[in-house]
Amino acid sequence: MEKTEAKQRIDELKEILNEANRSYYILDAPEISDFEYDKLIRELIVLEEEYPEYKTQDSPSQRVGGGVLEGFEQVTHAVQMQSLTDVFDKEELFDFDNRTKSSLGLDTVEYVTELKIDGLSVSLEYRDGMFFRGSTRGDGNIGEDITNNLRTIKSIPLKLTEQIPYLEVRGEVFMPKPAFLRLNELREVAEEPLFANPRNAAAGSLRQLDSSVTAQRSLDIFIFNVQAVEGMEFVTHSESLDYMRKLGFKVIPDRRIQHGIDEVYDEIMRLGEMRGNLDFEIDGAVVKVNSLEERLLLGSNSKTPKWATAYKYPPERQETELIDIVLQVGRTGAVTPNAVFKPVRVAGSLVSRATLHNIDFIHSKDIRIGDHIIIQKAGDVIPEVVEVIKDKRKPDAAKYEMPDDCPVCGEPLERIDDEAATRCTNSNCPAQQLRSIIHFASKGAMEIDGLGPAIVEKLIDEGLVKTCADLYELKKDDIVSLEGFAEKSASNLIESIENSKSRGLDRLLFALGIRLIGSRAAKLIAERFGTIESVAEANAEQIAEIPDIGEKMAGSVEHYFSESASIELIEHLRKCGVDMTYEAVEKGGIFSGKTFVITGTLPGMKRSEAKKLIEDNGGKVSSSVSKKTDYLLAGDEAGSKLDKANKLGINVISEEDLEKMLDNNF
Repeated sequence: MEKTEAKQRIDELKEILNEANRSYYILDAPEISDFEYDKLIRELIVLEEEYPEYKTQDSPSQRVGGGVLEGFEQVTHAVQMQSLTDVFDKEELFDFDNRTKSSLGLDTVEYVTELKIDGLSVSLEYRDGMFFRGSTRGDGNIGEDITNNLRTIKSIPLKLTEQIPYLEVRGEVFMPKPAFLRLNELREVAEEPLFANPRNAAAGSLRQLDSSVTAQRSLDIFIFNVQAVEGMEFVTHSESLDYMRKLGFKVIPDRRIQHGIDEVYDEIMRLGEMRGNLDFEIDGAVVKVNSLEERLLLGSNSKTPKWATAYKYPPERQETELIDIVLQVGRTGAVTPNAVFKPVRVAGSLVSRATLHNIDFIHSKDIRIGDHIIIQKAGDVIPEVVEVIKDKRKPDAAKYEMPDDCPVCGEPLERIDDEAATRCTNSNCPAQQLRSIIHFASKGAMEIDGLGPAIVEKLIDEGLVKTCADLYELKKDDIVSLEGFAEKSASNLIESIENSKSRGLDRLLFALGIRLIGSRAAKLIAERFGTIESVAEANAEQIAEIPDIGEKMAGSVEHYFSESASIELIEHLRKCGVDMTYEAVEKGGIFSGKTFVITGTLPGMKRSEAKKLIEDNGGKVSSSVSKKTDYLLAGDEAGSKLDKANKLGINVISEEDLEKMLDNNF
């Protein structure tokens, strides 16, 4: 390769990988698979080693990965949280072993091989046996303080079984596959964007500023390394993890000791065969030198240890034939195309369907009925169509277009210019009614225990309900008449329905399924207006005055309450005794009615402390600067938020100014 060609390829790889890093670590929206990313980064490293004059400080090869997001305090890691070098086949694995044996002067090395959990790496710190801080890896040297979110994970011990003076362990937070599927089912019913894979869901959950959201996400953790410890010494890695289990940690499962690289390779193959049957996602196996003394002798590079490597499993792909494209109508009328193909076994299970998202997705991949397609499971969980084998396409295969009419009710379909979704225009469409009632009864909405999708479908099929308000007209005898119900279970369901009447305005607004209005937006609207009458009377401009409520959201609320069907539904709910008011905890104070945004590093307090101080004195803290912001509390390295505040003419104050305001001296 010529030097000019090498420079061009290096620049191209840096651009691709930097964008992939941003999508993965900052936006939690991965654009390429881990396997593709790992191969590209390997190519970049090889080229930079061959042409070091083109190696720059901003190269992805110089990063451990991840950046610190505003909204969390920074944590400087006392022990660098390193990444691992990757190997992709047996030859590369044996090369790693040869280097290790050569450096140690040994004929055989004792290794430990572990599952490589595909989640988010975190540090947990304990002082005198008590958990006091947890943080993300970030860039390896500086991470994010996510202590409050980690406290919600039940497998993380808040107090150890022994009073160790100081301990730092490293673990992988993940979302079990069943929890991931449940979460995406709820998001699908609510017509919220689906998470791409369990790792993506775990990362997004841990970065929630509201730890109560994290608590609902069923996250778990496996501990896989001791970073630092006082008052205790270990001889081997295996010994240290055995001790961590005694302290109360959930340590990496199914790890075994191997003597020599042949045993290691056999173990990697064994773990790979387990992949489809595990309740959590893995993307490889980690091979570690067991002796801690030998680890010290081997040392590390600037960002990776020389005593460990990761064997990466490629994603399993299978070819099948597309039989049909069927349409599913959601609760707001969104029509989603789904691929139906000949059943094929992928990553341990038989699959025959996959979502095609929308017509743009179908056209971008040029998917046609009768095509031979390649299927894989995103994150080994969700089946997806990754490509079409066009060489096998039948000559008469027609380009797919969405129909003009709804497949359920026959009413016209429409697509608004700036939306990806095609929608049914009939608000009384039976498919919309089913999904609307399922959403209404779901957790986070009216939370009617025992009223799942299958029961809702039975109620509709029997003609017992047509709208969510009809649920409150049900009698025990109606439920007993359904297959699978007895007196006791029918009584329990009626009691759950009755209890849901008192959920309050915020939960009701979310349960109504107003487009673009999630649970947080519903709460903000309920706090602002207090009663459903006030919400219904408000126009879009008044609703948009609420911090964090955009114009489209406000317009969607106004449109919902302008529909006669919506008014009839609310009146029906009112007659049934559903509470339509919001009981806010009144907080008076000097900052009442004022909205703050906090940015940068404050000299005398954490941002979380400043947030609490503002809220305790009646103010609100928003995450972004807008024309609704009253004050920007700025510390050092304030960044783009300060620029935007100055541009909008918003009052910029310091920590000292904030204290003066509290003393009425500002």
